[in-house]
Amino acid sequence: MSYTTNNFLRIQKPPEPSETEILRGIRQYLQVHGWYVIRHHQGLGCHKGLSDLTAIKGGVTVYIECKKRNGYQSAVQKKFQADVEAHGARYILAKGIEDVKCLCEKAG
Repeated sequence: MSYTTNNFLRIQKPPEPSETEILRGIRQYLQVHGWYVIRHHQGLGCHKGLSDLTAIKGGVTVYIECKKRNGYQSAVQKKFQADVEAHGARYILAKGIEDVKCLCEKAG
């Protein structure tokens, strides 16, 4: 039986984190930096398109939608974002902690 190098040297990429893991990491990161973070669960009677998280610190409120690297917003999530921004609030589409680091740099 012959083997090629490929049979022994298969390099596997680490699995991509799930949206839940991304959300959990973002929530913990913000909490460590003094943000009050609310996790929203969708269900019957909930506001359609509501972001996954709401973070509050120093009078600033930010709505955060968490997605995987290749994830995308639904039409109702885009509408929620547009409505929130039209009323002067901040909205972040976050695919990792790096997308919310700016909140901790500005807010301390």
